Amino acid sequence: MIDAKGIKKKVNSIISYTGLAVLAIAGTAACSHADAPSKEPVDYVNPYMGNISHLLVPTYPTVHLPNSFLRVYPERHDYTGDRLHGLPLIVTSHRGSSAFNLSPFQGNTADLQPVISYSYDKEVIKPYAYSVYLDEQKVGVDFAPSHQSALYQLDFEQNSPISIVVSSRNGALRWDGKALSGHQSLANHTKVYIYLETAEAPVKAAVLQDNALVDGNEAEGRNAAMVLQFADGVRQLGLRYGISFIDETQARENLRREIKDYDLAALKNAGREAWNEALGKIQVAGGSPDDQAVFYTSLYRTFERPVNISEDGRYFSAFDGKVHNDEGIPFYTDDWIWDAYRAHHPLNVLIDTEKESHIVHSFITMASQMEHFWLPTFPEITGDSRRMNSNHGVATLLDAYVKGVKGFDLEKAYEAAKKGITEKTLAPWSGAPAGELDRFYKEHGYIPALREGEEETIPEVNGFERRQPVAVTLGTSYDTWCLAQLAKALGKDDEYEYFLQQSFNYRNLFNPETHFFHPKDTKGEFIQPFDYVFSGGLGARGYYGENNAWVYRWDVQHNIPDLIALMGGKEAFVKNLDDMFNQPLGKSKSDFYAQLPDHTGNVGQFSMANEPSLHIPYLYNYAGQPWKTQKRIRTLLKQWFRNDLMGVPGDEDGGGMSAFVVFSKLGFYPVTPGTPSYSIGSPTFERAVVHLPNGKAFEVIANNVSETNKYIQSAKLNGQPLLMPWISHEAVSQGGTLEFEMGDKANTSWGIEVPNE
Repeated sequence: MIDAKGIKKKVNSIISYTGLAVLAIAGTAACSHADAPSKEPVDYVNPYMGNISHLLVPTYPTVHLPNSFLRVYPERHDYTGDRLHGLPLIVTSHRGSSAFNLSPFQGNTADLQPVISYSYDKEVIKPYAYSVYLDEQKVGVDFAPSHQSALYQLDFEQNSPISIVVSSRNGALRWDGKALSGHQSLANHTKVYIYLETAEAPVKAAVLQDNALVDGNEAEGRNAAMVLQFADGVRQLGLRYGISFIDETQARENLRREIKDYDLAALKNAGREAWNEALGKIQVAGGSPDDQAVFYTSLYRTFERPVNISEDGRYFSAFDGKVHNDEGIPFYTDDWIWDAYRAHHPLNVLIDTEKESHIVHSFITMASQMEHFWLPTFPEITGDSRRMNSNHGVATLLDAYVKGVKGFDLEKAYEAAKKGITEKTLAPWSGAPAGELDRFYKEHGYIPALREGEEETIPEVNGFERRQPVAVTLGTSYDTWCLAQLAKALGKDDEYEYFLQQSFNYRNLFNPETHFFHPKDTKGEFIQPFDYVFSGGLGARGYYGENNAWVYRWDVQHNIPDLIALMGGKEAFVKNLDDMFNQPLGKSKSDFYAQLPDHTGNVGQFSMANEPSLHIPYLYNYAGQPWKTQKRIRTLLKQWFRNDLMGVPGDEDGGGMSAFVVFSKLGFYPVTPGTPSYSIGSPTFERAVVHLPNGKAFEVIANNVSETNKYIQSAKLNGQPLLMPWISHEAVSQGGTLEFEMGDKANTSWGIEVPNE
């Protein structure tokens, strides 16, 4: 542990080092714009990128408008799946299945099922539209969404009567003679409602029960299904529908507000405009067509979550099971903060400050609606699932605050974060109150580890999870650093000192002999024998979390200078970084991934496929060798993010990883959310323009850049020499120009200066 005086001295150096306010160079430059691309931004988006997984969950080719809760994608086993399982009406969560399903049909009604499996061809997916041909049924399908409603156009080629099956997996449906309405029950007393109309009136409605048609207007239960049958001669059918989390009436109102007719072309054009507006916040020029496709596809992914669930000024909250007025501030949920705090939220701060203000306000509102005033950690449509480890929502609060985001109550934000960290257990995947594990942490400054085979006895540890003691200790050290900064901003000096001291708890698990963070038992003894690759069981969760010790070796984002000092200085720090990228797997791929399935996208022991690794390539900057960051970033982008079906290395959790690509291709990255600065990498494009919410623009120019010319020779910010590999958020947010001269060999003299430690 460190004494109070030592803490004060150290924190001053941290702030001067990571805040880097000194890099705000006076002066402004004329706001210039990138050369207009030959296509509009949405035309570069490839929703199929990453649809075949390297090992775990692939990306989904999602059709939706930016941050809207109505989203769909084709239901099949995976990209190579040969059958579509009906047509989706809404997917209620990222990676979820459709709540309602639509199945067009011509043929013997004895073959009807709640969800019909189709052979298909000619599929085309754009962010704002979907089309496919059901080749055996000979039905053309065309679809476009709005925010809370959508429209299908079905074209039938066969000369036989048509039927439409609408099903709910677990709910109820009702036909009232004019429209079909109903709901599906989700988890935690949450329901999603539908209201659906057809351009042609059906001649009959019936219930599909045990694969047979039964007279009736209502269906309820598992696979509840209604069948609408149409007159002979109907060959084209439009279906429009609204979705709501409030009730059926609101679903109807959402439809009426957004889709007033069956004009599919107009709806597609509106969707296209919405996407071009969102993606056009950043314009890029230069690079290859694939570079631009990867960039805009990654940017598109960052608009998948969180989702705005306000409906005409109201929203249903699963956090207390009630309908609320939103008081003019849209309510956002479905935000996997453990992934998103690292780069996704900082990207929102940069290009959509108002949206990020609404998101942060939503976090605080969620806390007030739950049983305890605890900041959420993994808010979803159905409430806070408390997944993963640590409480990194506090980093999102701090990052927004220090970068000037307004519109939320900082005092309430701080209290919700403090209570979430000090009153809720630190045990991962748990929403239980603090208990024995937390009392130990408070007294000793680390989470104690169990030895291999030792049985878990602490009740607050989730039954299917493990303690993840190193991951939780490191993550909580960062979280309490964030708490300390918020306390300081609020003038709570005693709490600032208290949480600042806790922010050094990572030191308690640092093994000075090995330079790894090493689990300790309750007696304070390092667990031995120990393998930094494989100890910890499945996912290394006995000690770490999804990634092994090689990744968590660098999980001290808030105090990188101190980590360098612990490792014995910059030379040793760089050697340890180099070793990570060179260390072999240690087993066959099949054995390695059988134990560490999330630890994919490997370069040595580095995992490009998991979020705790995202900041690591930028750490060379802090040790005076930024050319290695430039080389590594370019190599990683080329190796793992490509414009093809396997072009994403691992789980892309709705924008968490894609935001890394967006920043890195621009040439800078937020290594430490909660500090107003960015670490410089290697720009990909000749010119990029970030259109800022304040009406200004920040331009990045990379002269002579190419695939081989990836090394920075010199840099200027607003015409003044930039000698360190950082820029402040203030410099970016006020608009201006960052200009690089690029070359094919490293300039080992540029950017080697760092602030005094």
